[in-house]
Amino acid sequence: VQLQASGGGLVQAGGSLRLSCTASGRTFSISSYAMGWFRQAPGKEREFVSFINGGGEYTYTLPSVKARFTISRDNAKNTVYLQMNSLKSEDTAVYYCVAAPGREFPDYAPGAYDYWGQGTQVTVSS
Repeated sequence: VQLQASGGGLVQAGGSLRLSCTASGRTFSISSYAMGWFRQAPGKEREFVSFINGGGEYTYTLPSVKARFTISRDNAKNTVYLQMNSLKSEDTAVYYCVAAPGREFPDYAPGAYDYWGQGTQVTVSS
């Protein structure tokens, strides 16, 4: 499975961005793959952000951003999205999409996810 993330960029504080991640390759049963997002700010460890199970019925988002970030997926398009609103300077990071076959519940550990995208830079100016 290859994951291609896009949608990052430079935005002013208070603005919005929508990240997309499209899966390709062995996507025969993409709905059996949980997907999610991590982020890594300069000088910090990679941090879990959000998770969605294969069917899209269950989502979980880091409590500190839950009111502003929404994850969703469109299995017909092999794509997962992260809508980010009211962005803050502390949201500045490289955002990575991830996938894990068969996982039904989130895990904060990066090692729990088998596939990673290349990352997309989000920069929020204050």
